[in-house]
Amino acid sequence: MSEPPLTFSGSPAILIERLIAVVGEDHCLSRPEELFTYGCDGLTLDAHRPSVVVLPKSSQEVAAAVAICRELGCPFVPRGAGTGLSGGATPLFGAVVICCSRMGEILEIDAENRIAVVQPGVVNAHLSRAVADLGLFYAPDPSSQQACTIGGNVAENSGGPHTLKYGTTTNHVLAVEMVLPDASTVRLGSPTGFSPGYDLVGAVVGSEGTLGIVTEITVRLMAIPEAVETILAIFDDVPSACRLVGGIIRSGMVPAALEVVDQRTIRAVEASVYAAGLPTEAGAVLIIELDGAACEMEGQLARIRALAENEGVRDLRIAENAEERTLFWRARKGAFGAMGRLAPDLYVHDAVVPRASLPEVLEEICAIGDRYSLKLSNVFHAGDGNLHPNISFDRRDPDELARVLAAGREMLELCVRVGGVLTGEHGVGTEKRDYMGMLFSPDDLDAMRRLRDAFNPDGLCNPGKLIPTTRACMESNPKARGYDEVPLE
Repeated sequence: MSEPPLTFSGSPAILIERLIAVVGEDHCLSRPEELFTYGCDGLTLDAHRPSVVVLPKSSQEVAAAVAICRELGCPFVPRGAGTGLSGGATPLFGAVVICCSRMGEILEIDAENRIAVVQPGVVNAHLSRAVADLGLFYAPDPSSQQACTIGGNVAENSGGPHTLKYGTTTNHVLAVEMVLPDASTVRLGSPTGFSPGYDLVGAVVGSEGTLGIVTEITVRLMAIPEAVETILAIFDDVPSACRLVGGIIRSGMVPAALEVVDQRTIRAVEASVYAAGLPTEAGAVLIIELDGAACEMEGQLARIRALAENEGVRDLRIAENAEERTLFWRARKGAFGAMGRLAPDLYVHDAVVPRASLPEVLEEICAIGDRYSLKLSNVFHAGDGNLHPNISFDRRDPDELARVLAAGREMLELCVRVGGVLTGEHGVGTEKRDYMGMLFSPDDLDAMRRLRDAFNPDGLCNPGKLIPTTRACMESNPKARGYDEVPLE
């Protein structure tokens, strides 16, 4: 650490007064009923009340808010739409939440060079709509893309169903402007995607807001494919669907997406507003999407049909038009919303395993769910082995909550044991922070800590996330610096 740890040196009233001077009274929230909404992201199991919430409109206002927090020694947390699922935006230690949702402008669209410059509050799906008339789209498509923002996607390195072919957020971010924890503003990367020296953009994307607050993003746009074919393959069980996934990849084809939905999820979807006519008696459905040159589609469809028949497919449906394609995808992307019909709470896990291990891993995950008497369902990005075991439960039952957490840990241990990793797209946050030792050695974690400290030497920017800490470590444990944690009741 290049500087000694800071301690909060002002009263809450002074903090609020100074932040109001930056963003205005209407955009500085401090009443308990206002703060409640910002106590957590999509991981609702561990909420904490922030000291204040500010909603800046510009990079200058973000920098001014950070400068005040730093001067007073108050931790701060960047936040987007709050759709994250790992606690990355949870305001530990009474932090100030700096919410960038008002920074929602598309600043520039350069169709010739296929780039766009956006503020962090731009909703993911809105960018593709804005450039569709130019024959372009923004490829990363989290299931929450109708609500999540690109700034949050940068923080978590979000993926989505089309990750298999197009990659995650990091593959599409060329440059960023960001406010560092010392309140200075820097630009990293370049519109060309190439810059000398270390790949600092790569370090920032996926850093979960622990290195600074991104205030502007230059992203790569893609040409809308000439042709798209969306197929629904219906199976008696999930392992058969996963074996088809392996067969497709071994054949040399790279579909845009390969998504598996199991029976419990199908039934929840079909009983909801997302109903798409999926067969509720099916053990699983596999959504296969092909895109590219029109001349390729017929041959690829024939090969997929043959491979599917070899795996005992019950039925193969090909979307006849854009409306039916949208219906298939609405069922997949509405799956998490439909889970609300099964129980009051949902724990969405996120881990990645080698594709070849999918059948055996899913079988064992289901066995873990049964052993703990839990209501488990699976809907996941099968093409890149990114699993999402979903546990529906009621947090008001302490015993059930304990079983949910114990089962979740076993599932992560299983995924790591077969050569997988802890997260594919949801991030580490607080949810998996203390599990990082399953995958990384103390030396690995020390290297990560040193990188974080190079950007964030005082530890005020999103403390308590990503890297495990101990109470004995005064430098990296903000609680040891005198900050008060105030759990939401």
